[in-house]
Amino acid sequence: MAQQIVSLANLKNGSRARVCSIEGGTAVNNRLSALGLRPGKELTKISAMSFKGPVTVKVDGTQLAMGHGMASKVMVEVAGI
Repeated sequence: MAQQIVSLANLKNGSRARVCSIEGGTAVNNRLSALGLRPGKELTKISAMSFKGPVTVKVDGTQLAMGHGMASKVMVEVAGI
């Protein structure tokens, strides 16, 4: 199956994906890593508010919310799109 890499902000609600990379600086990487979001982790996008509002994901049974800007720096691999 073809695999596609998109930003977490552009991932469709309800989709499952695996984190490929985080395209931010040290602060963004450290913050997301502390929340349990790092390359190799599988996640499910729960929701995103319209007009670039917060993005909610589920990682390891925990729901995390982050701003649209931070979510746009998280690159994920989606299988079977």
